[in-house]
Amino acid sequence: MKISAFFIDRPVGTTLLAIGLMLLGLVAYRFLPVSSLPAVDLPTIRIFASRPGADPESMASSVAAPLERHLGAIAGLTEVTSTSGLGTTNITLQFDIARDVDSAAHDVQAAINAAATDLPSDMPTLPSMRKANPAAAPVLTLALTSDSLAASTIFDAADTVLVQRISQVEGVGDVNVSGADQPAVRVRVDPDRLAAMGLSANDVRNAIVNGNVLAPIGAIDGPDAFYALSANAQLTKPEDYGQLIIRSGDGTATRLADIASVEPGVRNRRSDAWFNGRPAVLINITKAADANVVETVDAVRSLIPELKRLIPAGIEIDVLNDRTTTIHASVRDMQATLLATIGLVMAVVFVFLRRVVPTLAAGLTVPLAFAGASAAMWLTGLSVDNLSLMALAVASGFVVDDAIVMIEAIYANLETGMPPLEAARAGARQIGFTVIAISLSLMAAFIPLFFMGGVVGKFLLSFSLTLAFTIIVSTVVSLTLTPMICAHRLKKHEAEDRSGPHDPTQPRGSGGMIGFYDRTLSGVLHHRHLAVISTLACVGLTGWLYTEIPKGFVPRDDTGFVMGISQAASDISYPAMVALQRRALSIVERDPAVANVGASVGGGLMGTANRGQMQISLKPAGRRDATDVVIDRLRRMTAVIPGLDTSFFAPSDIRVGARSSDSPYQFTLWDANFAELTAWAPRILARLRQEPLLTDVNSDRQPNGLQAKVVVDRTAANRLGVTMSTLDTALNNAFAQRQVTIVYGERNQYRVILEAYPDFAGAPDDVLKIHVPGASGSQVPLSAFARVERSLAPIGVNHQGQFPSVTIAYNTDADTTLSQANDAVKAAVSGMHLPDTLHAEFAGDAASAKTSSASQPMLIVAALLAVYIILGILYESLLHPLTIISTLPSAGLGALLALWISGTELTIVAFIGIILLIGIVKKNGIMLVDFALEAERRHGMAPETAIHEACLRRFRPIMMTTLAAFMGALPLVLATGPGTDLRRPLGITIIGGLIVSQALTLYTTPILYLLFSRWSARFAR
Repeated sequence: MKISAFFIDRPVGTTLLAIGLMLLGLVAYRFLPVSSLPAVDLPTIRIFASRPGADPESMASSVAAPLERHLGAIAGLTEVTSTSGLGTTNITLQFDIARDVDSAAHDVQAAINAAATDLPSDMPTLPSMRKANPAAAPVLTLALTSDSLAASTIFDAADTVLVQRISQVEGVGDVNVSGADQPAVRVRVDPDRLAAMGLSANDVRNAIVNGNVLAPIGAIDGPDAFYALSANAQLTKPEDYGQLIIRSGDGTATRLADIASVEPGVRNRRSDAWFNGRPAVLINITKAADANVVETVDAVRSLIPELKRLIPAGIEIDVLNDRTTTIHASVRDMQATLLATIGLVMAVVFVFLRRVVPTLAAGLTVPLAFAGASAAMWLTGLSVDNLSLMALAVASGFVVDDAIVMIEAIYANLETGMPPLEAARAGARQIGFTVIAISLSLMAAFIPLFFMGGVVGKFLLSFSLTLAFTIIVSTVVSLTLTPMICAHRLKKHEAEDRSGPHDPTQPRGSGGMIGFYDRTLSGVLHHRHLAVISTLACVGLTGWLYTEIPKGFVPRDDTGFVMGISQAASDISYPAMVALQRRALSIVERDPAVANVGASVGGGLMGTANRGQMQISLKPAGRRDATDVVIDRLRRMTAVIPGLDTSFFAPSDIRVGARSSDSPYQFTLWDANFAELTAWAPRILARLRQEPLLTDVNSDRQPNGLQAKVVVDRTAANRLGVTMSTLDTALNNAFAQRQVTIVYGERNQYRVILEAYPDFAGAPDDVLKIHVPGASGSQVPLSAFARVERSLAPIGVNHQGQFPSVTIAYNTDADTTLSQANDAVKAAVSGMHLPDTLHAEFAGDAASAKTSSASQPMLIVAALLAVYIILGILYESLLHPLTIISTLPSAGLGALLALWISGTELTIVAFIGIILLIGIVKKNGIMLVDFALEAERRHGMAPETAIHEACLRRFRPIMMTTLAAFMGALPLVLATGPGTDLRRPLGITIIGGLIVSQALTLYTTPILYLLFSRWSARFAR
């Protein structure tokens, strides 16, 4: 090729260009971001709304429904889910992966503003939003503890200082604080004393509101000076509120302290957290969708010393969990695996070539290809992660292929007596087309993957781009630097030594291998029908194995982090739930594999008292059992706690879907008919709990919460002068932890909470002791015109879109694959014959796994078609590309057999290996077909003679390139460090495909070449 001749004649310039490429790659690599996996988080926005005291059904109808109606019209929205609990509503919006999250945020804010007129007027604030996915696991969790300060003081420091400063760090998506709550002034009135004095709780509320004012009052501008006016109108301390005068007259004054207790407290008393058994405040930090996790966590951790100086001295900040610890370890282990792979590949090259110069010429392809790929990755915004490093590791096994083919061609010319310079020029001309054909057809297999959307598309795109960059650079190096080195560093006597009877460059025994291959190939060529049958058998077995092999989503990786979700009966009291959670916490703390554990109760998304959460950080992998073993042990140990169901799972780096759940996989039911949904949901839940393949089966519907309904006799109430609005106000003042006024501090704002004495909130009948203003200002006991009915009601209401929904979550044990679990769920539900109006579908990771499995056959067909088109264009033939592609069924069979024998799921990573095999294995066919066609056209050989000669002449480079690819994948299988569970399926598929395809295609390809040549000759006539 002319391009090769240009560089062969300019050795100095070519050398300097190679050095420059290496330096560029080294610099670019240092600037590449580091992460565990490519950033594939879907753009997600969370909306939070609060209406203290409102029951879940009221929150769903009055707050969630109006918001969902306006939000549902936003373009690019793929999923809307909401959860309404006592006084809270959380709505999560997930958009198409192509939608810009900042642009979506503007549309979301506009929809919230449009919905404001439909929302209740008594909401303390408008709904707020945050760009974060609540289903994603936190990348960093900080625990704040103190031996001298109250939990509310710690929370105030976190809420006032830490949340704001951490949120400012680039890459932080959400900062959530759990445990305790913001300090507040709690006013607890005595309804009996109020009634005796002719006062109502609303009188108390009005006195507090009027007694705490912070309004502008102006300034005075005298002849000589200017004065800003202020007044001591704001009250800041509980004792100041206690001195407020509620009513005065007849020389006496009734102060707030006379009819209520006024004391410091917290805004929400139903929230607690612990860190290693000590009361604590936990800060969970979630990264933004497009953020680099390592840079984000490193930036937050570097900020901790500064944060300590800004908060009270008695507060300690500990790291409960740092996700990047295992990411760093995984990437370092992958880098070591990459170095081992390069070493093995170079050893293979040296064993076959047995010369320093050709080994160097081939070996330089690897670091230069990696350097060029690093520069291209930096330009395109890719990261150094397990997938990109896997691509480089696998590429090291075949980027030398082009150089090997080039060196073999140059050696063949040297053997004819050409001087090295002429041999290099002639070799480049002869083999240049083959090198380009191998590279283009290899990249063609990945063309369909560039156009995929969603999470799987992002995965495949990152791997494919890294691989494509490496292939492009290695092709250029093989056409330029490799022939230049051979032209100026090879000696003629090396070819003479090589062509002698005792060739020192041949591996020991290779002559016998070629002789054996020659004899067996001659025999097979006389039994061509066997080769055709074996090819068809490979296709059939491959299809059968594909349908039978278990399929998954992302391989399970031991990250050293476990989430624990605990749930008690819906009617449990908050103190009882705290006791149960602390008992579970003490069991988890004693496990020998646990390093740190944080737990919390109350607060959170649901705002319910019967749910708790544990975040468990495990010890390094070498000092404990595998995470699956630890989870099984914790599951058994906590199962002995009566009244508490606890589930444990290791959250994945990739979490699809917007709904949080107690287990990683989700199955959602939704129906416009709420009664039908609530009738079927418990039956489906009970049926799935009987499935032996499923563990930790639970539901987000909790229907058995106790409800005390105040039933008003409206006629009696009207006769007594009581209106429904005054009744609602009286109950709200007594039982809703009503925020009546705000205390403006220097850095934060604090609430004054009004409620009744705890003695009046212990049992449903205590509600009837409340007095309500009636006619002529009299105080009427509620018992005079109302009664209390006890009933059951859900403590949480969920929506999918705008429809009521129930999500059933489940997990699998270590021996069960996700596809097996999904099949069990599908079979169980299908056997129940659900009504047509009840929709049942997989959600989150389970849905993504199902979708990716369904799309895999089409992707393989598209990849084969792309390879066929490229080869057809290159060879100007419709039949010869089929000869080359015929090598692929055996590769697919080998890959699936290897997965089946090793008990490995067909996950995204394993599927990448199959796509990669399409590009790797067909190079054998290209080398054979290219040589045979050249022999037919230039030397007039018969097809039988040409393909036989091609098989013998190309046997050595085929064996060398296959063994190099094998060695490139071997460390992925044998490695035992962090992240190996994620990488191993790729190595298994490649090794299995290479072994089977190498054993079969050396015999089937020449036979198919002859068949297609015969057909081509017939068509030509």
